[in-house]
Amino acid sequence: MSSIFTKIINREIPGHIVAEDDNYIAFLDIQPLVHGHLLVVPKEEVDYIFDLDDETYSGLMLFAKKVAEGLKKAVECKRIGVAVIGLEVPHVHVHLVPMNSMGDINFSRPKLEPSNDELAEMAEKIKNEL
Repeated sequence: MSSIFTKIINREIPGHIVAEDDNYIAFLDIQPLVHGHLLVVPKEEVDYIFDLDDETYSGLMLFAKKVAEGLKKAVECKRIGVAVIGLEVPHVHVHLVPMNSMGDINFSRPKLEPSNDELAEMAEKIKNEL
């Protein structure tokens, strides 16, 4: 069965996509820690990041770096935090989280619930910086 991320990649379900190439995609987390929280995902469905081949792993990180640069321009923050947890969806994903304090990347805190319009507006803002 396809992961929810594969369904977004295949456009079977909607996603607020901010960047994409042949191998990777970046989209907004619909339950973000902070506004602008993105997920960067290889299009190949692999469960565990260290099971990626070296080329895909390196490409994922370079793609995430490019997206993080645009995200930092779009969302006022001190830096972009990076987390790879990988337990909630069985498809490799890198979290990019705008941070002003360590608490901004605390995954145990309550998530935000932005509206679809708020997500669309944020996605457009980030896209314009990439």
